[in-house]
Amino acid sequence: MPVVHIAALAETENSFLEQELSVVMLLAVAAAMAIVVKRVKVPYTVALVLVGLAFAFFPNFVNIEFSSTLILGLLVPPLLFEATLHLPWAKLKADLAPVLLLAIGGTILGTFGVGWIVWAVVGVPWLAAVAFGSLISATDPVAVIAFFKELGVAKRLSVLVEGESLFNDAVAFVAFTLAVAAAEPDEEFGLLSAIGDFIVVGGGGLVVGLVLGWFVAKVVLANVDDALIETTTTLAVAYGSFLVAEEFGLIIGVDGLHFSGILAVVAAGLMVGTHGLHNTSPTTRITLDHFWEVLAFLVNSMVFLVIGLKIELIELFADNAWYILVAVLAVLATRFIIVYGFTALQAVLLPARRIPIPYRHVMYWGGLRGAISLALALSLEESAFAPEVVDTVLVMTFGVVLFTLLAQGTTISALIARLGLSGVDVSERRQQEQQARIYALRAGQAELARLGEQGVLFSNMSTAMIETYETDLDEARGGLGDHFRSHPELEVAMLLQARRDALVAERSAIGDMVRSGFVGDDVGHHLAGELNNRMAALNLIEQRWETDVGPSGDLGH
Repeated sequence: MPVVHIAALAETENSFLEQELSVVMLLAVAAAMAIVVKRVKVPYTVALVLVGLAFAFFPNFVNIEFSSTLILGLLVPPLLFEATLHLPWAKLKADLAPVLLLAIGGTILGTFGVGWIVWAVVGVPWLAAVAFGSLISATDPVAVIAFFKELGVAKRLSVLVEGESLFNDAVAFVAFTLAVAAAEPDEEFGLLSAIGDFIVVGGGGLVVGLVLGWFVAKVVLANVDDALIETTTTLAVAYGSFLVAEEFGLIIGVDGLHFSGILAVVAAGLMVGTHGLHNTSPTTRITLDHFWEVLAFLVNSMVFLVIGLKIELIELFADNAWYILVAVLAVLATRFIIVYGFTALQAVLLPARRIPIPYRHVMYWGGLRGAISLALALSLEESAFAPEVVDTVLVMTFGVVLFTLLAQGTTISALIARLGLSGVDVSERRQQEQQARIYALRAGQAELARLGEQGVLFSNMSTAMIETYETDLDEARGGLGDHFRSHPELEVAMLLQARRDALVAERSAIGDMVRSGFVGDDVGHHLAGELNNRMAALNLIEQRWETDVGPSGDLGH
């Protein structure tokens, strides 16, 4: 082999090893920060961004080039899919009108509102200003969902914010693509053609995601009872829906045709989560949940570390403070108009589904920006815009992303707590305390009985202590009964959960019998199918109850 080829091969191998080492180090940092934030009251995602910013002082610590393609194509799809996989369709459908109103109307208003301010004040060319307005106006689901999982909020509020962030992100992506395409040489821009392209790109992405999601849900998950195969298939559809939508023209041989990959992932995740997970066995469902929870943690950690790594903090604020201030104020002002204006309109049009004022405050301040805004801004380096224009847009994007994560991200938990929206409802917390007390008392009583039977305690001592426990148990049971009579909706929730746990236990027992050879595979498969049907029926009952009443009995609030 020629010396040149050997040297090139060695250089490639060394580069790969360096990047692999960088990934390992980043994962180690993510794990370490997860431990630290358990003791320090800082949101995990904010901590990761801060660590990423600190890496700027150690330029040789990480040797990975995080391009826009890597962020959008590798990191974003699994996070979007995991979020939509567990987004309850029944709750989303109940608030679909305000979600779409904010996602479509709000994003378009934000795109042109922010774009106009930046064009008028900063002096950025109009199409570049519109591109910036589109990429920065959509709340980033990666950032929003990460914060909401940490804080724990009312389910309706979570669905409203997550639903808007998922759909408006796709709308912003399409608007950004159209603005960048319009800036190409010899490209004519027309309003009607832009609207047509918007419908084609967005609608095509929806169709691709729904078709692939339906195939996985109805063909694979409904007919294959294998946790490994089903888990692998969901991973394939998460990435596959994005790739098929983005490269649709290449697949069918039509040059230049592409759809929204982000919207395809959202649609596929909703389809699989709504129809596919209910077709799997309880054991497979647990495997899927654990897999996507771990993957989301890993990718989410990488995303926020990347945000910190890509932002050059000192240079950012030293030379461009005015541009950043204008961009931040423009984003906050337009977000204020969007949230409070459109929710007020929705309250007039649909008074039965009026969004409470405290929810609106959280929706406004929770409009975080993150990885997708960063990735879209980085992609401008390959656009027709002048280099100095691209630099200005990048600076403003970095500044807004950093502000929303560090300023809004660190204060939103205090806002949620002040509004009384964090954690578990008081009545539900009281129920959990009573149940935990009963469970603990029963465990202590059982241990005393065991000690008495084994002769470790004298029988009269064991009996007396067990009777004391019985008195405490009667008091705890009475308290739980009184609490349920005051809050009957909690009893329904407990019954549904207990029934679900019992079905999972039955499915596990059948699996044990098959593995031990006590029953044949065909019998086990038949019984498992019956259990799956019962689980599906329970899911329908639970969805109907949550839609009509809500787990906190608030009838829509």
